[in-house]
Amino acid sequence: MIKFKSLNKSKDFQKILKKKRLTTKYYTIYYDKNLIKNNKYLNISFVMKKKIGNAVVRNKIKRRLRYVIQKILNEGELIDLNYTYVIFGKNNVYRDKFKELLIEANKTFKKIKLTNN
Repeated sequence: MIKFKSLNKSKDFQKILKKKRLTTKYYTIYYDKNLIKNNKYLNISFVMKKKIGNAVVRNKIKRRLRYVIQKILNEGELIDLNYTYVIFGKNNVYRDKFKELLIEANKTFKKIKLTNN
């Protein structure tokens, strides 16, 4: 099982936010190549705006997104570990079914993989 490693420094977030981005109904994902090659961890951060619900809703959205990414990692080689991802969740994650969220995430990471190869 691959563990997640989150970005900690503000300057790291600023670098990633200036790079490539994809927007979907459920989230906006920013991504770029890792500065340091490390295949043990997936560099991914889940971010929520304070305007979205209360703390319970925001944490549930982050948990659902984290579980979707973990499920994709367990199924196959769709997510590239040599990239850093920052995911901004949206309120639709809380309302819609998990299966729809999983399908959308698969499409998004396939698109990322195709554009980078």
